[in-house]
Amino acid sequence: MILEINPENPQLRLIKRVAAVLEDGGVVAYPTDTIYGLGCDITNKKALRRLHQIKRQPESKPFSFICPDLKDLSRYALVTNYAYKTLRRLLPGPYTFILSGSREVPKMMLTRRKTAGIRVPNHPIPLAIVEALGRPLASASATDPEGRELRDAWEIEQALGRQLDLVVDGGPVPGAVSSVISLVDDEPVILREGAGPVEEFRI
Repeated sequence: MILEINPENPQLRLIKRVAAVLEDGGVVAYPTDTIYGLGCDITNKKALRRLHQIKRQPESKPFSFICPDLKDLSRYALVTNYAYKTLRRLLPGPYTFILSGSREVPKMMLTRRKTAGIRVPNHPIPLAIVEALGRPLASASATDPEGRELRDAWEIEQALGRQLDLVVDGGPVPGAVSSVISLVDDEPVILREGAGPVEEFRI
């Protein structure tokens, strides 16, 4: 099922419908400031397992997750002064930052090193969804079973529709993945170059 939502001014009643699906353990597709993502409530183990199955990846490989803002982010990660200054400058934006996770983060969302990938995308729809849900949203790229990126809501519906509870159509997205930067121990490491500029993190 495709649900069209205004990408600039998301309708609250429609956002609440998406949040209700997530509350009920659903897995949804949604637009971001980079590509379309697949996600679920990070506190719902059953939904997370479904997301792992859809993505065909082991549960030992955790997903990143979306927070609504920096204030919320500090609940889920250990944010040093250096990390906070960096995040405040670059978020919301096309970055995934790897930080040490807090006790609030479910074990399924942490790596063996107890780190977590955190996003605050510069897109009103996912930010409104996590605000309405009241918890972070697990985030994985929307790809078909062969790993090809799905570019819009209709492609996602055709390729994955039967496995998803809802596809949010927020129109076109840039189509470039986020840059992934580790800030663990205040030592920046570029793990993936994507849409966000990374020059400042080169040593």
